[in-house]
Amino acid sequence: MTVYALLGYLFACMALTIAPGPDNIFVITQGLTRGRKAAIITALGMCSGITVHTTAAALGISAIFYSSAAAFNLVKYAGAVYLLYLAWKALRSSSDLKLSTERSLPATALFRRGFIMNVLNPKVALFFLAFLPQFVVPASSKVPLQMLLLGMIFMLQAIIIFSTIGWFSGTIGRLIAAKPLSARYFDWLTAGVFALLGVKLALTER
Repeated sequence: MTVYALLGYLFACMALTIAPGPDNIFVITQGLTRGRKAAIITALGMCSGITVHTTAAALGISAIFYSSAAAFNLVKYAGAVYLLYLAWKALRSSSDLKLSTERSLPATALFRRGFIMNVLNPKVALFFLAFLPQFVVPASSKVPLQMLLLGMIFMLQAIIIFSTIGWFSGTIGRLIAAKPLSARYFDWLTAGVFALLGVKLALTER
């Protein structure tokens, strides 16, 4: 891959990452309700899930989701159920949703939540299966290695962008944390986002 092709790929990655979507909304919500640290850790978990999708695409496993409706739906509904479970858990533990970094979930739980959310989204797997090959040199015998490298580049830029989004949303969350009425409404915001993302994933078509 030439330098110009690599820069073109990086620009495409950044444009796709910045574009509004479920991942951005999720990170922003974490920042507003749990603080900057929680948002960044969650973002790191989500971006780490990219390694799974990249490896699967490089090995051709993601093609199974494209060819098998049953496999696609299995992963899709598993992800939707997980998100709805998080929404239910958020409503049951309202005290855990206050705008305070002191009551944030443990770092391992936040990281795991972001990781699972990303891995259980078959649309992400299909995205990498369709996106990465466009920037691979087909004549090369190291196509899987090229895809892994491209996946790592995508992950690194996503970490920077999502962490920046998390930092700014966490800063805004701190500014409104002193207002009890606003905090109460943001308690419900987290549960609502989880539920909407779960329903959206369940209704997603291949």
